[in-house]
Amino acid sequence: MTLRQLEILRAIIRYRTTVAAASQLGLSQPAISNAIKAMEAQTGFPLFERINNRLFPTREAQMLHDEAESIFTMHTILENKLRDLKESKAGHLRIVATPPIGYGVIPSALRQFLAQRPQVQVFFDVRRYEGVIDSVESNLVELGFAIGLEDRPGLHCEAVFTGDMVCVVKPGHPLADKPLITPADLDGYPFIALERGTRLGEAVRESFRKAGQPFKHAVEVRYCNTACVLAESGVGVAIVDPFSPRYGAGDELVVLPYEPVTRAVASVTWSKSRPLSRLAQAFLAEVRAGAARMERDYRERLSRRD
Repeated sequence: MTLRQLEILRAIIRYRTTVAAASQLGLSQPAISNAIKAMEAQTGFPLFERINNRLFPTREAQMLHDEAESIFTMHTILENKLRDLKESKAGHLRIVATPPIGYGVIPSALRQFLAQRPQVQVFFDVRRYEGVIDSVESNLVELGFAIGLEDRPGLHCEAVFTGDMVCVVKPGHPLADKPLITPADLDGYPFIALERGTRLGEAVRESFRKAGQPFKHAVEVRYCNTACVLAESGVGVAIVDPFSPRYGAGDELVVLPYEPVTRAVASVTWSKSRPLSRLAQAFLAEVRAGAARMERDYRERLSRRD
């Protein structure tokens, strides 16, 4: 079937009548009817059932429609690229990140990047780890950012920031004045745990095992940002990545070093199957610069505590 035939099939399924489909596509009603006959002759099975002057797709037609959606998605992306070229726009960049990076490093890098490129259009989404990987592997985005990225066939992976997990408490909390926090210090206080099965959640649990301390929690959350908001509200104490305390809540949050040292590595990934565009390279340079500044600040804070 041609793309035009699939487009007609899609319109009929969406609007249920040949008249409405014809109006939407700028064709005549007889042209739509003839297209249905041609497609049914080509496939060898009926595509629609007529009920009360409305057309309802057969199971086979619905399956064709569902499979064709990815084609239309890619076609839309291609049309957007062509429109950008036609209108002499500077370009289009698509990126995705997990929440700690998406709410931490990316916004400041994006501000600097767009300040110098006002004509650039950016698509930016925040997703879970699996969503970041899937988006990069399927070429829906050029760059993906996450904590705990692992080497995968077909993907480049580069660390942009390495820090340590920290403890966050509300000002005035009994632990707020301690020079550092260990799992034993948390015993007896409501603990906000990161979700079991996630990379950071398992890393925190492993740190408790190393310290020989039983892992108990009052609340379990998916994201470090959520843990920071709850800690600031006085719900409990949390162990989170070093980005989220700065961006996940307000200023009323005490950040303390945590031992055993638990690394949090923020990385970027992109597909090996195609070279990065000039826009992606420029944005990645901004991220590296921003991460370097953040790492310097992080090390300075640690040295002041020492």
